[in-house]
Amino acid sequence: MTEPELTHTEEKSEPKERVAHAFRNLRELVDYVAGKSLPPLTPEDGVLTESLPFPFLAIVGQQEMKLALLLGLINPNVGGILLIGPRGTAKTTAVRSLLDLLPEVERSTCFYGCLPEDIESSGITTVCPDCAKKYGEGQPLTAPDKVRLIELPLNAKLEDVVGGIDERSAAHERMRIRRGILAQADRNLLYIDEINLLGDDIVDSILDAAAQGSYSVRRGSIAATYRSRFVLIGSMNPEEGRLRPQILDRFGLRVIVRGLEEAEERLEAYRRVQAYLANPRQMTGQFSAEMEAAADEIRNAREQVGKVVLPDEIANPAIELVQRMGIDSLRAEITWFESARAYAAADARKEVTIEDLKAVAPMALRLRRSPFMSEYLKGQLGEEKELSSLLGSFGEKPSRNRQTKRTKRLTKKT
Repeated sequence: MTEPELTHTEEKSEPKERVAHAFRNLRELVDYVAGKSLPPLTPEDGVLTESLPFPFLAIVGQQEMKLALLLGLINPNVGGILLIGPRGTAKTTAVRSLLDLLPEVERSTCFYGCLPEDIESSGITTVCPDCAKKYGEGQPLTAPDKVRLIELPLNAKLEDVVGGIDERSAAHERMRIRRGILAQADRNLLYIDEINLLGDDIVDSILDAAAQGSYSVRRGSIAATYRSRFVLIGSMNPEEGRLRPQILDRFGLRVIVRGLEEAEERLEAYRRVQAYLANPRQMTGQFSAEMEAAADEIRNAREQVGKVVLPDEIANPAIELVQRMGIDSLRAEITWFESARAYAAADARKEVTIEDLKAVAPMALRLRRSPFMSEYLKGQLGEEKELSSLLGSFGEKPSRNRQTKRTKRLTKKT
């Protein structure tokens, strides 16, 4: 397969814009790598190498799963991603392979996570003494850092998740609450494998923190508030248990991950895994150029997604479709529209089209309806009709016939 040539739809009078790679956008790059074949690799003989993630673009098939994860990187407003499928379908591999694609953000350089906005919103006493001194001297409290992948252990306790008393703060002669996993996940990706097996108290704390973007912890007389602006990624195997409806509703994109159906794809997946196990460094090197290009395209799309518009003539029919499906949650169209904006940004466009909405609709709209709520609301129709009828005549003066009947009844009682 030959690589596509650099082409741009520009006027002849304008000079062609050159890019660092031979792909016009992220979607074209992903499509190309999906059909890339690997040359033979030589196994490493007893050489220890650092742990290298399996290249994201080397995952065979699973187009919807890869697309959902990329949309989450481009636009965190999609509201998280849930991967649902049987064991051995590369769910966890795909999430961990995002490491080489993650963009940069401004991050606190302090152990306690102190940020300039903490001082600006609540005063200098909300940060540690070291950061207060730096702020007073005009030194930065943050530095550029790559987005990280934070994994929540299945055996995590509530104190590990939200935070607890930190003995290290005794050096400052003041007690502070140690940042938990939720605070560490701020502006990162939080991955929860087997989310359907987590305890209710932990899940509730994660959902509340994700919805509010911050959370407060109190331990006795000590309290602290931490930011928790993260993209939540969960995976689960339905054979191991169901997911509570309120948890499912918090995930924007829902991906059904199935096993590869084509024999050729399964064989190619085996060959790539074998190559990775034989020589991780050489195998990842085969995709290094495309991975760097993809990371660059993701950064560009993140910068452009805020400029992508959704015309009313596109949005209104979409809302009508959601209503015809009987979906009550407003998160459906929020996720649908935000993921469509990310899809357009990945294609280097600034306006959402019907085709964009169609491409992401299954991920955004599936598993949104609740049979229980439908039956429950149907059961209330009788009461609603009775209440509406009574309210229709509420406050009206009784007629003369009704007054006469009432007088007769009172006379008989007397």
